[in-house]
Amino acid sequence: MKKCVVEIRSLLAGKSFDDMLQRPVTRAAFERFLEILSEASRHVPEQWKASHGPTIPWRKVADLGNHIRHAYHRLDAEILWSIYEHDLGGLEVAIDRMLAAYEPGGPS
Repeated sequence: MKKCVVEIRSLLAGKSFDDMLQRPVTRAAFERFLEILSEASRHVPEQWKASHGPTIPWRKVADLGNHIRHAYHRLDAEILWSIYEHDLGGLEVAIDRMLAAYEPGGPS
């Protein structure tokens, strides 16, 4: 999940919403990273989610991948951009907390 967040930030750094819309490969990569992040969130133990990301709407994070996979022709780019601008930061904080707590050598 962390790698996807880092890749999204790198991909979209210095770009506007219009830049993303005008570059189909950039948009496709953005959507794919969100899809992978969503799928990975399904494998995070519920206890970790509750402990390190209690305000994250984990069900919505998981559902996003299904929406991207199955409703790709109806994806609202503005909603995806809003996730990037408003939700990715909080999710990254939760991921960082999990990594700090559960990575080898981190606190238990």
